[in-house]
Amino acid sequence: MDLPKKIPIFPLSNFIIFPKTTVPLNIFEPRYVDMVNDTMKSNKFIGMVQPKTLKNFDNSKLPVLHKIGCLGKITSFKETSDSRYLIELKGVIRFEIKQEINSGKKYREVEIDYDNFLHDLDEKKEDLKFSDLELIFKDFKTLFEKRGFIINWRALEKQSLDETINALAMTSPFSLEEKQVLLEAKNLNTRKTKIAEILNTYTYDEFENTTLQ
Repeated sequence: MDLPKKIPIFPLSNFIIFPKTTVPLNIFEPRYVDMVNDTMKSNKFIGMVQPKTLKNFDNSKLPVLHKIGCLGKITSFKETSDSRYLIELKGVIRFEIKQEINSGKKYREVEIDYDNFLHDLDEKKEDLKFSDLELIFKDFKTLFEKRGFIINWRALEKQSLDETINALAMTSPFSLEEKQVLLEAKNLNTRKTKIAEILNTYTYDEFENTTLQ
C-alpha cells in the first residue's frame, strides 16, 4: 500500500481506533469539515491521535499530542442538510509522529513514520481463543453495566477475536491514558494482557465500596 508520509490529523480526546476496525464520525467543526473536504480530493486518509491531558498545553495553546496514533481511510461519506459530514473511518496502520508541519491550514498536519507498526498490515489472525478471555469479558460486562454503557454483546461474539478485543478497547470507559496504553500495545496478545491489568484496577469500586467481581 502506498502510505502517505504527511497526513492531516483529527485530535480527539479519549477516542482511539485500531487497524481493521471501522468507526462512524460526525464532523461538524469548520476546520475539520475543511480537513475532510481536502482529504476526499486526495487519498482519503486521516490520522486519529489523542491529545494529552489539558495541563500539557504548549505555548501556542494547541494540545500536545501523543506520539502514537492510527491512520484511517474514509470508506463512507455523507453530507447532511445542515452541512455536517457523516463518515466512516477504517483503521489501516498505527504510526509515530515525527514532527508537526506548519502548513497554514486551519487543521493540523504531521509527518509520520510506520516502521514499528508494519505488522498491522498483516492479514493473518492471531491465535487466541475466546475461552482464554472469559474472565476478561466477564469483568468488562460488569464494568460497562456499572458505568451505564450498553453493549450489544451478541453482535460482538459474531466478530473475529481481534475485532472484538479492539472494539471493547475503543468503547471502554477507560481513561485517556489507559486507552493510549492499549493503542500502543505491540500486538493483540499484549493488548489482551493490558486490558486485564487495567480491569484489575477497577475491581474495587471506591464509591460503592464493593468489588466488581
